[in-house]
Amino acid sequence: MAPTAKVEYDAKFTDAVIASIGDGTDPRLKEIITSLIRHSHDFFRDINLNTDEFMTGLKYINWAGQMSNERRNEGLLLTDILGLESLSDEITYKNAAANSDVTSSAILGPFWREDTPHRDFGTTISFDTPADAEVAYMFGVVRDAKTGKPIPNATVDIWEASTNGLYEQQDQNQREHNLRGIFTTNAQGEYALYCIRPTPYPVPNDGPAGKLLELLQRHPYRPAHIHLMVKANGYLSITTQIFDKRTKYLEDDSVFAAKGDLLVDFVPREGDPEAKLQCEYNIALAPQ
Repeated sequence: MAPTAKVEYDAKFTDAVIASIGDGTDPRLKEIITSLIRHSHDFFRDINLNTDEFMTGLKYINWAGQMSNERRNEGLLLTDILGLESLSDEITYKNAAANSDVTSSAILGPFWREDTPHRDFGTTISFDTPADAEVAYMFGVVRDAKTGKPIPNATVDIWEASTNGLYEQQDQNQREHNLRGIFTTNAQGEYALYCIRPTPYPVPNDGPAGKLLELLQRHPYRPAHIHLMVKANGYLSITTQIFDKRTKYLEDDSVFAAKGDLLVDFVPREGDPEAKLQCEYNIALAPQ
């Protein structure tokens, strides 16, 4: 076949779109939108994206929005499998931690809930504990990343999936708010709770994120992890995940979130009839 002739597009079109932004626009917004327009226009021209392909992509994005609600963020999951949230997380963390030893952050993920209940120090988040679960006692100290001093009254929001790979809002057999809770650190900056040892699970395949993984011939699995969101007055909050160092998929996490300094060990716990394992995880926050 003869090579396709190179198509010349209107060289002034992108500049005209950018020039339409008003002079009173917030400077940071203008910077973001200008770059977005220029890069996306170049992307369209680079791959010769036609109208049918554009509309298919638009329907795909709309599908993610239609599936999203206060219990599941499918749009966020779609950005996760493309590595976008992990890239944004890296940018945010490296700017926040430039001058202090701050705990590494990791992506929020699609299953965080705003209405998670507060729970008492040392109580459990597992109320529908399956027979194949390993109960663990999780504890640690929240500290100032610069001074090392403990931070009292910090909140530690924790959530995880059950051993069937489902978060409670995905599973009608789990009671509401199972395997999630918000804990407040005591005067020594300590938090403690009972949870279950996490297990690997696949990204849900009932939406656009799972469908894209299939189209790209990628596996859907995430390594075993527990989510944390830690906040304290006067400090930058951290959203992160901890990963069982013995889990599969650490090297090829389907959402690119696993990091070496977020690996933890679940070790035997003695003298506790409630848990055979324990996990210590300390957290350092950067002052604002």
